[in-house]
Amino acid sequence: MKPSSPVRILRLGPNGKGKTAPDQVASEEPLEIRVNGKSIAVVMRTPGHDRELAAGFLYTEGLIRSPKDIKEIVACKSPKSDLDENIVNVFVGKGAGLKTGKHTRHFYTSSSCGICGKASIESVFLNFKPNKSKFKIPTKILLGLPQTLRAVQDTFEKTGGLHASALFDSKGNLVVSREDVGRHNALDKVVGWGFLGKRLPFKDYGLLVSGRVSFEIMQKALAAGIPLVAAIGAPSSLAVSFAKGSGQILVGFLKNTGMNVYVN
Repeated sequence: MKPSSPVRILRLGPNGKGKTAPDQVASEEPLEIRVNGKSIAVVMRTPGHDRELAAGFLYTEGLIRSPKDIKEIVACKSPKSDLDENIVNVFVGKGAGLKTGKHTRHFYTSSSCGICGKASIESVFLNFKPNKSKFKIPTKILLGLPQTLRAVQDTFEKTGGLHASALFDSKGNLVVSREDVGRHNALDKVVGWGFLGKRLPFKDYGLLVSGRVSFEIMQKALAAGIPLVAAIGAPSSLAVSFAKGSGQILVGFLKNTGMNVYVN
């Protein structure tokens, strides 16, 4: 499976005339996440880093707390589908204390909606410890991060259709970045990278996302211990409120000429 797929398009000019040409579009396929064989959710994602996505999703949903909870992550193929490896089965130990009932998604999660299908309103608001990190990054370095992120968005360069999430240290060094058709998936892949590598919490790093910032992005970042969230786009009202309550720094409309600081 590849993050982009070749297509033939009709490219039209302002005069209405055009010609056929090759192009690339971002791949979007369903991924069913199972725990010990039980289906938890189906997310629409860009294939790639699926183990990280599954682990990050389960962690930010509050279903697992430690890498020790996971015994194995297995990708498999559905006998009823022609799509290869679009099922990930996460095997957890008995000591994990996993309670899936109230968290189970009743229907699929689209690439644009991270909390669609939650079983209840209460399950949307998870409890994570507020930020206590003293992480700081100079303004000049922060203003240069969008350009750094843009330089590593390989699939976006080809398709123009993917979101990105990336971790940076206080000197502006890129730690890890992931792309996905869903902004929440891109963040889950970053968190899953840290979770599986036993690198959490990310208390000494800031997060940059390529799109807007929703409540869920802030909550997932807090789950991973991220003290600063910056976005090239705008935050929602609930994202701002959440950041104020969690002690996180929230920056929006970040570009090389300036930014908006909503919570500091």
